[in-house]
Amino acid sequence: MRYAQGGGLTDAERAARERVRLQAVARFEGGEKNREIAAALRVSERSVERWRRRWREGGEAGVQSKGSPGRPKLSDAQVARLERELERSPLAHGWEDQRWTLARIKTLIGRMFHVSYTVEGTWALLRRHGWSWQQPARRAIERDDAAIEPVEEGGVASGKSTAAARGAWIVFEDEAGQTLRPPRARTWGRVGHTPVVRVRGRGSGRVSIAGMACYKTGARSRFMYGFRVHRGRKGEPKAFTWQEYRDLIVRARTQLGGPIVLVWDNLSVHLVPQMKEFITANEHWLTVFQLPSYAPDLNPQEGVWALVKRGLGNLAAINVDHLAKAVKRRLKKIQYRPHLIDGCLAGAGLIMDG
Repeated sequence: MRYAQGGGLTDAERAARERVRLQAVARFEGGEKNREIAAALRVSERSVERWRRRWREGGEAGVQSKGSPGRPKLSDAQVARLERELERSPLAHGWEDQRWTLARIKTLIGRMFHVSYTVEGTWALLRRHGWSWQQPARRAIERDDAAIEPVEEGGVASGKSTAAARGAWIVFEDEAGQTLRPPRARTWGRVGHTPVVRVRGRGSGRVSIAGMACYKTGARSRFMYGFRVHRGRKGEPKAFTWQEYRDLIVRARTQLGGPIVLVWDNLSVHLVPQMKEFITANEHWLTVFQLPSYAPDLNPQEGVWALVKRGLGNLAAINVDHLAKAVKRRLKKIQYRPHLIDGCLAGAGLIMDG
């Protein structure tokens, strides 16, 4: 069996070198000179000199090999202690969510044992002791009753053609929400023991977002959003009103500086008479296409939500304000990364025609 180290020695070769060192120790005790020992053992005088110095300082133990750098740096007792700390979850060690990553485990090893591991070495250590990258289970039941039906591009293709003909931005709109119960994200856990993420079973609070992914041939892709925090107070609206959607559309036109082809779903508030009147009154710069029912995969904005939810995986939010801060931080990161917005368009199977 080979170990990854400078020289790439096998166990047999390493054992042979250890025997040479022990023979040198016996000759040191017999009073032989370095030159004689080097000739007899067929090694350099410099090596013999180094071994003799270590022998004087530490006896036979000082001459023996300190072991391969590729061998485990932690003892069995230290590994057992590390496993106990990993089972306490990242929350106990100062991270805000419940996801163990290789970088975090590497940091934890350094804190606990003052030993430096690489990310690759951390992966090998965990695999060697029966840990793997897993999807955790949650105590509460998570349901998704949304029906999925086959759809075609339909209005999306028409919207792209209209946007190209008018030199307009094509804007995909969608809504998302997040409660104090975070999305599940993979974390390291012992093989055969599914990790458990602790979530709040009670408590109120929800963050709602209305987002717009904006595209135009030859221009940098843009992302903008409306934000609402619902704290569960009496009479407090839970969802966006048609006026808030109207204001978001007007803000998009102002920031984009041109006409808009808006593509969104059949949410009831999108279809109220007041919204229809607003669209008709502004048809010189606003054209609206409805997505087919149950066709979220045609909307690039769904990809943006996936990026946001992935960043919130296993988040242990203290309250709704903590949650809102975390969501806003991730939304702003996406705004400054247009390549991510472009990737969401490609992920929906769409392209902007030149």
